[in-house]
Parts: sequence; C-alpha cells; structure tokens
Amino acid sequence: MKVQLNLFIAFFRSGMLGFGGGPSAIPLVKKEVVDVYKWMDNNEFSDVLALGNTLPGPINTKMAGYIGYRVAGIFGMLTAVCAAIIPTILLMVIFLTSLTAYKDQPWVAGMTNGVIPVVTVMMVVLTWDFFKNAKKGLGWKVSISILILSFLLIEMLHIHPAIIIALLLLCALLKREKGEPKQKVRGDQG
Repeated sequence: MKVQLNLFIAFFRSGMLGFGGGPSAIPLVKKEVVDVYKWMDNNEFSDVLALGNTLPGPINTKMAGYIGYRVAGIFGMLTAVCAAIIPTILLMVIFLTSLTAYKDQPWVAGMTNGVIPVVTVMMVVLTWDFFKNAKKGLGWKVSISILILSFLLIEMLHIHPAIIIALLLLCALLKREKGEPKQKVRGDQG
C-alpha cells in the first residue's frame, strides 16, 4: 500500500508542477523516480524516456504507466497513470474556467511568460545530465557528433525525433550484437 501511495505522490507532484505539458514534466518525473524514490538509475530513466518518445501519445502518461507497472504491477500502473492525469484534469477545469474570464488581462500573459524561463532551465539541466551520461558511455567525440547530426536532421531536414531515436536504438542494438562476445555459462570448461 505504501508503494501505491508513493507512486501516486510522485506522479501527482510531477503532473501538478509540470506546467506546459509533458516535456516540462520530464525533469520532475526524473527527480521523483531517480532521486527521491530511487526506482531506477539515470541510465534506466534515459532508456525509458527514449523508448517513450518513440511511441505515440503523451510522454508523461506513457512513463507513468511503464514505471508504475515496473514498480508495482498492474495496480501500480493504474495508480501512476491516474496520478499523472488527475492534475491535468483538475487544472484544466479550474484554470480554464478562471482564466477565460481574465484572458485579456496583462497579469495572465505575465504569469505564462514567467513560467517559461523556469521550464527552460529544467529542460537544460535534464539535457546536460543526459549528455554527461552519454559522454561516459560514448565519449565526447561520439556524443557531440550524435548531438550535431541529430540537430541537423531535426531542424534542417525536419525528420521527426522519434525516427532518429529509433535509428540510434537500432544502431546500438546491432553494434551490441556484433561486438559482444557470448558469455560462458557457469560450469563450462572451455
């Protein structure tokens, strides 16, 4: 029961504070899942995020479902998904009702503009953490090369990020299968 409560708290907090949609909630989910509850490490979280980005639908809900299932099975998945979507539903009803009446007021625009830099900083910190982890595994040259190539493909050729992620995952899988020697089973003598 405590695990269910922790799942609910983790995804409710990230959903409630993730202003601006799924991408802004990712650093908050990472904070809860990796730092606070330690359900996975940075590398596992990066893998879940990469796979989640290749699938259709809201990233926060996909991550909540997977992490909830991994931590506490089907009920964990249901708890985490409900916790991730309840804040959105509540905030939409409350804010849209309230802000519609004041949408032309300067303080409404100021409130939105004030949150954007905070979300930007959160995304930069998350990106830097991922880049440091990539550097450890691939080195600076390969990491920077992938960064530049991905940027060019996304911004110049308008290739969807999910396609690039899927290709990188496929390359890593193929490289791993080619380069990894088969491990001996314990007890083998030769």
